[in-house]
Amino acid sequence: MSPKKLRHFTLTIISYIFYGWANSAFVLLMLGSTIIDYICGLFIAERWGKNWSKPIESLEKGGKRTQQQKWAVTISVISNLSLLAFFKYFNFAVENYNALLEFIGLEGIDSNSIMNVVLPLGISFYTFQSMSYSIDIYRGNAKPIRNFIDFACYVSMFPQLVAGPIIRFQDVANQLRHRTHTLEKFSRGIAFFCLGMAKKVLLANPCGKIADTCFDAVDVGFLNSWYGAISYAFQIYFDFSGYSDMAIGLGLMLGFVFAKNFDNPYSSKSITEFWRRWHISLSTWLRDYLYIPLGGNRNGNTRTYINLMLVMLLGGLWHGSSWNFVIWGAIHGVFLALERLANKKAFYQKLPKIGGIMLTFIIVVCAWVFFRASDLPNAINYLQAMFGGTSAMEIDAVNDILIKNPYYIINFILAGIVVWTFPQTWNFTKNITFAKSLWIIFVMIISILTLMTQDFNPFIYFIF
Repeated sequence: MSPKKLRHFTLTIISYIFYGWANSAFVLLMLGSTIIDYICGLFIAERWGKNWSKPIESLEKGGKRTQQQKWAVTISVISNLSLLAFFKYFNFAVENYNALLEFIGLEGIDSNSIMNVVLPLGISFYTFQSMSYSIDIYRGNAKPIRNFIDFACYVSMFPQLVAGPIIRFQDVANQLRHRTHTLEKFSRGIAFFCLGMAKKVLLANPCGKIADTCFDAVDVGFLNSWYGAISYAFQIYFDFSGYSDMAIGLGLMLGFVFAKNFDNPYSSKSITEFWRRWHISLSTWLRDYLYIPLGGNRNGNTRTYINLMLVMLLGGLWHGSSWNFVIWGAIHGVFLALERLANKKAFYQKLPKIGGIMLTFIIVVCAWVFFRASDLPNAINYLQAMFGGTSAMEIDAVNDILIKNPYYIINFILAGIVVWTFPQTWNFTKNITFAKSLWIIFVMIISILTLMTQDFNPFIYFIF
């Protein structure tokens, strides 16, 4: 354990080593973003070049801001969005530019002759985190950090660096200055980590194998198309919520308390409710830093619907540089707007509770097809199969051999049972009894043994 004065320095060094393990050049990008936002924070707080011995106070909420402060927050936002846009969307822009040229009969450009940009791991997460720092200071929601190492620790914290959850500065500002390390926190952190790993290894991976087999097939029949789509819905939930649980657990072991990121999303009775329960750190970030600044619901119904669509379209694009993600966001945006039009009560909410949950889940599953399919034509073909638009009995017979053996069927059924009947990790670990401890140890042992024999272990949110 490091001395108290060095703990943030030690954690920062470990985080940078962890992040740079695959590609050390990515470290420079994160460091550059960190330096820019740290300096912008000082200008916003009007502390650049000033006496640091004086106490630093938060700015007045809603108070008048100087030109210097406005320029500083603008530079912070533009630099982060520019960094994200270049590395995440340059290749996408070139591909669409070429498609446009070919459509009008001109020859496209060779992207390799310009450059082929590699997407740095976790850039979508740490740019949002770093940007929230300067915005929170500008709004008066948090005090600026005096020590650069403390800020670098916040941006680079390895537990949630590459796949979230997105930690906002205002949520951990006080914890960076002072936090407690207790046995209760540490033991709960271990429980979070073990249960998160179990979700990933025992549930997400087998469901992912089913989904990959169905989505990668040349053609797929009606039953297997639904089998694969629902399996992907289970995979992405257990993969991402499992990673979030592990990140929250590691944070607790280090003394940090991160916010809940999932809350039984597939038990939602509407898309509006789904987005209150799914990837909460992203949905609240988009609400507070994009939807509300755009005007939220303050400028009439038409503008509200436009704002909802813009937020969800950008939220879809945030996940990846593909029109599939934009369409996925558009589907959710349309349903959010329709539910807002119906006073936040979709027609299917009038159904019995289980009916509303089932119909909402079907909508979410159909949208996930665009999220998972390799391109738009494959997504359309897959949806056609789901709604009886194709016949692929011979190929389905081959798929049956791969994915309808007892191991995958049991895991698929177990995943559904866990989704709709098991308590959330957040609630389960609030009071760890002896019986719960035995259960946690058991699933951890099974997870480790399974991991040692698995050759299929994708972390799908790493690519976003």
